[in-house]
Amino acid sequence: MVRSLWTGASGMIGQQANIDTISNNLANVNTTGYKRMRADFEDLLYQTTRVAGTPATEDTTVPVGIQMGHGIKIADTQRQFGQGSPQNTENTTDMAIMGEGFFRIQLYDGSLAYTRNGAFQIDSTGRMVTANGYFLIPDIIMPEGFLPEKITVSKDGRVSAVVPQINANEPVAVGQLELYRFPNPVGLTAVGENLFKVTEASGDPIPGRPGYEGMGQIYHKFLEMSNVSVVREMVDLIVAQRAYEFNSKTIQTSDNMLGIATSLKR
Repeated sequence: MVRSLWTGASGMIGQQANIDTISNNLANVNTTGYKRMRADFEDLLYQTTRVAGTPATEDTTVPVGIQMGHGIKIADTQRQFGQGSPQNTENTTDMAIMGEGFFRIQLYDGSLAYTRNGAFQIDSTGRMVTANGYFLIPDIIMPEGFLPEKITVSKDGRVSAVVPQINANEPVAVGQLELYRFPNPVGLTAVGENLFKVTEASGDPIPGRPGYEGMGQIYHKFLEMSNVSVVREMVDLIVAQRAYEFNSKTIQTSDNMLGIATSLKR
């Protein structure tokens, strides 16, 4: 069978995966803290029919070999942790990380996850949680009688709130935020809900205070938006679509060649 049939098919499968990745980026263009993904590809095995350097005569060798490729496969989907644009929300429980670092979250089963989404809320016990009720770690627990509109967070992560029963004007220290960075953040595995989990590839989390030791700063009343560029994704989508079409043309051409070959004997 003509090799190009399967080569073209591998190209179409690869470009379909590319389009799937782009569509997920576009779907999350307004997801807080989302980081765009990029599909990377690698070529498949080669069939070598003549090795470069093969002796041609007693005194000469063949300078160039003969190899036939078999198409492509997807190598990885790499997440790009570039900074997203900050958006002012005026919400006192919203926080954006400007620079490196992740917030640490405790899930219902006690396991830990990490996120760039700083859209936090206060639950009925005064504890700072995510929109899904996961706990922010270290615990930030508001004192009884605090004023929600008087919560403040400094750039180095100090959380304060005004409690009229204690002091009508001066804010009371509530807690200290910590951020976590990784030797290889692209090795983190996404588990949905804007959360990532540690893997052997990512390395162990490195804790630190915001604004120190390479950690980013906390911007209060801001959220970090997705770092997806719609224009870039649309251009990538056009390129992927055309590449898909090119590969389909190689399959059609191979099919036409087989048709010519079968019509030689009538």
